[in-house]
Amino acid sequence: MSGSGWMFLSNHGHVLVALARDPGARMRDVADAVGITERAVQQIVRDLSEQGYLHKEKVGRRNRYAVVRGATFRHELEAGVTLGDFLDLVVPEGRRGTP
Repeated sequence: MSGSGWMFLSNHGHVLVALARDPGARMRDVADAVGITERAVQQIVRDLSEQGYLHKEKVGRRNRYAVVRGATFRHELEAGVTLGDFLDLVVPEGRRGTP
């Protein structure tokens, strides 16, 4: 991170990227990767799920997340960009989890 402290992606974006990389990640691990609390990650995952950006599946005692690649960004400036297009840019193919 630069000295100015700001980043291009919000915590919502970072959580989405973390789950695209590892769909079976524990909330604790996502929190550590993003640098926020586990409770904040849980709220963000709830937000993303409720808005149709993530699907959650229970696998045994764990959850597995699938990004809805066809969903589009919410702001009108990026409205034509799908999550799949975005993730293809920021998550290298070898680092993508399989939903």
